[in-house]
Amino acid sequence: MNRDKGPLDRLTAAEYASWFKALADATRIQIVSLLARQGRSMNVGEIVEAVQVGQSTVSAHLKVLAEVRFVLVERRGTAAFYRINDACVSCFPSAADVVMGNPAPVPPACDSAEGEPP
Repeated sequence: MNRDKGPLDRLTAAEYASWFKALADATRIQIVSLLARQGRSMNVGEIVEAVQVGQSTVSAHLKVLAEVRFVLVERRGTAAFYRINDACVSCFPSAADVVMGNPAPVPPACDSAEGEPP
């Protein structure tokens, strides 16, 4: 097994840190899990009902998740629908791999208009 002896480069480390920070909350983990398991876009009301947290709290968590592109927002009139961004979530490295020095996945290419935060 060929392992690099040095630390991750600073840019990659910063990207991974933003991912870990975004997932460092139980409600955000619930939201990501819900959207991934549902496999469809959901509005805030549906998410609130499922995770049993207030609407303003869910909206704040969705904003954090959109900033790191784990969720994508679709506007339909005045309503916003959220869905998991499979392309970016699939690039999320496991903590054990990064800590143990295994090759880190390449940071996601989520720069398309679809992947941009709201």
